[in-house]
Amino acid sequence: MANDRPLILVTNDDGIQAKGIRCLVNSISEFGDVVIVAPDKPQSGMGHAITVNDVLRLNKTRLFEEYKAFTCTGTPVDCVKLAISEVLHRKPDLLVSGINHGENSASNVLYSGTMSAAVEGAMEDIPSIGFSLLDFDADADFTGSEWAVKEVAKRVLNNDFPRNICLNVNIPQRSVNDIKGIKICRQAKAYWEDSFDKRHDQFGKPYFWLKGEFYREDRSEDTDIWALDHGYVSIVPTQFDMTAYHAISELNEWKF
Repeated sequence: MANDRPLILVTNDDGIQAKGIRCLVNSISEFGDVVIVAPDKPQSGMGHAITVNDVLRLNKTRLFEEYKAFTCTGTPVDCVKLAISEVLHRKPDLLVSGINHGENSASNVLYSGTMSAAVEGAMEDIPSIGFSLLDFDADADFTGSEWAVKEVAKRVLNNDFPRNICLNVNIPQRSVNDIKGIKICRQAKAYWEDSFDKRHDQFGKPYFWLKGEFYREDRSEDTDIWALDHGYVSIVPTQFDMTAYHAISELNEWKF
């Protein structure tokens, strides 16, 4: 009898040894056959980067004994591309990325390797979800996240998934009983005001550490930030088409 269980690809950007990806695998496995392809080291903040100036290596790992699992020396997007081409030899029925240690709300989505893996899936017309938890601790409590993953995944698999999008799911750091529910949101207007910590090495040469403050000015009740601040899981439907359609008519007035 043919196997009719969905084929699910799991990846992340915190690296294959992160606690978040193990939680994601445990949560999603009841919904289908899981294959894991994840970076062999942390790749946070890589955005949609791909490896073009170096070789990529793909190695089997025994970190997940029950599942077919591989490490990749590249970025999260590299993981998705290699998984489709060299591991699965087909597109999966579902792609899930995360669970990221730290939020990917508002403009953070642009820098996120977690979400870029999901965006790559959307570009391949694969139903794709990026999951993030508002806790940077390597040993964060993911019990609320397990509930959120299952609630979102079963709806994705039981409904017609919109084409050319992925879902950006952020989860507040609360116990299951304290999470108030799930809200469909828009991405809040918030941004990083960057600064750099300038230091000097033992030779007196300067080097820099990026830092900054995150300004969350948009607190409207339909945003991901509002939902998270008030104890809700936020879901933002996210697209890779970055065309500013509203500006086309205005630019046509420039008479090129």
